[in-house]
Amino acid sequence: MELPVTDLAVFVIWGLIFLVFIVKLFQSIRLVPTKSAYVVERLGNYHKTLDAGFHALFPFIDRVAYIQDLKEETIDVPPQECFSKDEVNVEVDGVIYISVMDPVKASYGITDYRFAAMQLAQTTTRSVIGTLELDRTFEERDLISAKVVEVLDAAGESWGIRVHRYEIKNIAPPQTVRNAMEMQVNAERERRAILAKSEGEKQSRINRSEGIKLETINISQGEKQRRINAAEGKASEILALAHATADSIKKVALVIDQEGGKKALEMRLSEQYLQQMKGLGKENRKVVLPANLLDYQQWMTTMGLNTTAK
Repeated sequence: MELPVTDLAVFVIWGLIFLVFIVKLFQSIRLVPTKSAYVVERLGNYHKTLDAGFHALFPFIDRVAYIQDLKEETIDVPPQECFSKDEVNVEVDGVIYISVMDPVKASYGITDYRFAAMQLAQTTTRSVIGTLELDRTFEERDLISAKVVEVLDAAGESWGIRVHRYEIKNIAPPQTVRNAMEMQVNAERERRAILAKSEGEKQSRINRSEGIKLETINISQGEKQRRINAAEGKASEILALAHATADSIKKVALVIDQEGGKKALEMRLSEQYLQQMKGLGKENRKVVLPANLLDYQQWMTTMGLNTTAK
């Protein structure tokens, strides 16, 4: 049995309506992932923000207008030309680290907060570099980053975002300036090398002079000690010899005082006299002799050694 055309059209229309209702019903069920926020509008007006979890919306009335990612994200700031205080053109690029803190402000406060943050970072970087000379731009990266973060934070309050940090990736001056900087660096390196070499030679000479000085002092002290030791040794030798001579003289005196001592002394002196007489002609020297070489008593008297005369 075939349905009339009008009934078939009505059936198709109701089928489409039912299909659309089923689709909208499934679309009204939302599973929000972690670190995400769904901004819901009801009849074109902001209604609420869906956090992570399961949510059901009214079909045909509610809709998810914006989906905001709450995780921290990076935004590359493209290279731009900036003029330093000394009018040198440099190319600067960087990266911004931001995150959405208020999904509603991020959705309705600005059209595109990523593009706005990038543009504001570029303009702030240009203004800060314009106050610095070229040499300082390489040293004051932290200053530039801090200033950009400060400006972006102030604007981010109305955009619902938070700027965590801004890092400068590259500061590229023109090729001519780079060549001049390389020459300056090479000159400075050579200057430090020459200075280090001169300091090394200076220290080497100082060390050598100190060594010679210490060596001279040690030699003089050693010579002084040697002379002291030699003098002490000589003094000890003389003292020992004097003691020995004194002891021998005492012993001789004791022997002479004994019976027959003087005769023994005269006999010993006579022997020495005869020995001296034997060697008179063997050496080429001058001596004083008595008139009679055989007169022993005259010889003793001449030499002052005649003990009997006492």
